[in-house]
Amino acid sequence: MKNSLEKETRERWGDTEAFKESKRRTGSYSPEQVQAIQEELDTIESRFAALLEAGAAPQDPAATEMAEEARQHIDRWYYPCPPPMHVALAEMYVMDPRFRAHYDDRRAGLAEFVAEAIRANAGV
Repeated sequence: MKNSLEKETRERWGDTEAFKESKRRTGSYSPEQVQAIQEELDTIESRFAALLEAGAAPQDPAATEMAEEARQHIDRWYYPCPPPMHVALAEMYVMDPRFRAHYDDRRAGLAEFVAEAIRANAGV
């Protein structure tokens, strides 16, 4: 499965600067850095889920701050991720069944909540 996902990723985005930058950056990370990056992402997703569980709206300041933190996570560790690019990723989170399942397995409705918070953070 991992090889087919890597192949798909390369086919879809292999010619983009973001993909090249991500490969450049991640190629230099130690196993400890990879683990820390994954733990940071897990914390972000858990905090999103907690906001949804608490009844926050995606437009609430706490949710848009989480969206900004998620955007900065991508920007810091993978590739420059300006708000319009983050909005495009948000669309993928709800449209691609694999991404939707990733979020919704954590908490039902989380994919849409995250996507809406990202859109609100970007002002769209």
